[in-house]
Amino acid sequence: MSTNHALQQAYDALAAGYEANRGRFDMQPVLNDVFALLPAQSGALLDLGCGAGEPVAKAFIERGWAVTGVDFCAAMLALAAREVPAMQTILADMREVAFAAGQFDAVTAIYSLFHVPCDEHPTLFARIHDWLRPGGRLLFTYATAEYTGAEHFDGWKSFMGQRLYYSHTTPQALREQLQAVDLCPEHVTLREIGGERFLWVTARRD
Repeated sequence: MSTNHALQQAYDALAAGYEANRGRFDMQPVLNDVFALLPAQSGALLDLGCGAGEPVAKAFIERGWAVTGVDFCAAMLALAAREVPAMQTILADMREVAFAAGQFDAVTAIYSLFHVPCDEHPTLFARIHDWLRPGGRLLFTYATAEYTGAEHFDGWKSFMGQRLYYSHTTPQALREQLQAVDLCPEHVTLREIGGERFLWVTARRD
């Protein structure tokens, strides 16, 4: 079974338990910090690995933003159609979608980027750079040894009864990957949300 297929099956199962777990992760403090960096007026957001659209896409839409969500799990996008109907959704792998240059004011990848093999992150960062307008922000979560127990990790861990694939390098190597494609790390903060500790990273396209 391919990694993608196994992940899709796992997220299908997680979608079935969505209602019971929707309040587990309070990301409002993170979102408040991001909104403080973004233009006061509405803009365009690309949410990679959008899931059910809560709370990220929903929070942006409530502020008047236009949101495009990408996810490879049809069950999650079915929830998004119900929970955040104003979001435009695309059923696809985030590594395979294409958008016009300078189309978005912000890109988010919350609890999703670390499911992509880390040797593919530099290419994805370069594409995100092109999709962002000058001054646009990228916000994403990144796994570290705090979560996986290893400085470099490429394997599987249990989450809410499902086995999920995770992949990451070191925080310093991550910074270098971002800087190599002219994404300037602004905030790299280890946060605990819902009992899990990840790096929360904000980077700016100059």
